[in-house]
Amino acid sequence: MFQKLDSLEERYEELGNLIGDQQVMADLSRWQQYVKLHSELSEVVETYREYKKVNKEIKEAKTLLQEESDGEMRELAQAELDELVQRKAELEQRLKVLLLPRDPNDEKNVILEIRAGTGGEEAALFAADLFRMYARYAERQGWKTEILDANPTDIGGFKEVIVLLEGKGAYSRLKFESGVHRVQRVPTTESGGRIHTSAATVAVLPEAEEVDVEIDPNDLRIDVFCSSGHGGQSVNTTQSAVRITHIPTGIVVSMQDEKSQHKNKDKAMKVLRARLLDRAQQEQQQKMSSTRRSMVGTGDRSERIRTYNFPQNRVSDHRVGLTLHRLDAVLEGDLDEIIDALVTTDQAERLKQAD
Repeated sequence: MFQKLDSLEERYEELGNLIGDQQVMADLSRWQQYVKLHSELSEVVETYREYKKVNKEIKEAKTLLQEESDGEMRELAQAELDELVQRKAELEQRLKVLLLPRDPNDEKNVILEIRAGTGGEEAALFAADLFRMYARYAERQGWKTEILDANPTDIGGFKEVIVLLEGKGAYSRLKFESGVHRVQRVPTTESGGRIHTSAATVAVLPEAEEVDVEIDPNDLRIDVFCSSGHGGQSVNTTQSAVRITHIPTGIVVSMQDEKSQHKNKDKAMKVLRARLLDRAQQEQQQKMSSTRRSMVGTGDRSERIRTYNFPQNRVSDHRVGLTLHRLDAVLEGDLDEIIDALVTTDQAERLKQAD
């Protein structure tokens, strides 16, 4: 491990010198590439440097203990040594995590698809609640949110909503949100006061660049039509809505959110690329042996991952056995505790596999 860390530190310093080189700066794309690589290495190198500093301080504290005869000074030195030993263990664990193979999609933007499941109008209202929850979380992270397409209901729900979340590390934070989210509450449409159970499905896809997915234009069938509003009435007399069918896979993406056919086509292609990349990754994951597949990271869309219980102000994530009694805060976008628990569990599983 330490040999690898030494070579990474060497590479980090080399990149730092290249970034300041006038010849490199003259080639903007090359300079940007070096800046990106330097930034990616900074956390592991800074952690390693702190580890080496703590190691040095441990040696000094041990020497002081051996040489010091004064009881009070020895007590202080021992207390400092105990703290340093604990810090060293924490840093060593952190370094092991930082050296785990990175998910190449972690830094990508996210295409978030939320669909109402069982439960009719109440499921559509819950889908809208989930959309607001993720939009508020994105706001807390400083990410940009753009609705690509939405199918709203008359009372403020969504049968389906597709959103682009743009920001640093968006996929790394949200990739474990895919699956079935279940809600238990008394619906606004229920007059008898009975608790109903409804569900919505969340799919988190990394935004795919054109270089990530090769699409043959001959494999596409593109249809244009007039966009429609609630109840199917036409809201536009021009054929601005676009439907793209990827013939080999049968994947269909419709987009009618924009008044411009060109913009709708661009958005539809963005979603199609993400779905094709996701499909390829799902197939790859299924080929992996079940022992190597992560419990939190299967991304199985049919898996019930979380329950939101309104009467008890409770949210439970079934994969990591986490229950929080502050559902109101979670729905306001306070998701970090849940996401951190999922990320930590995934890292622990991958460390176990790496040993």
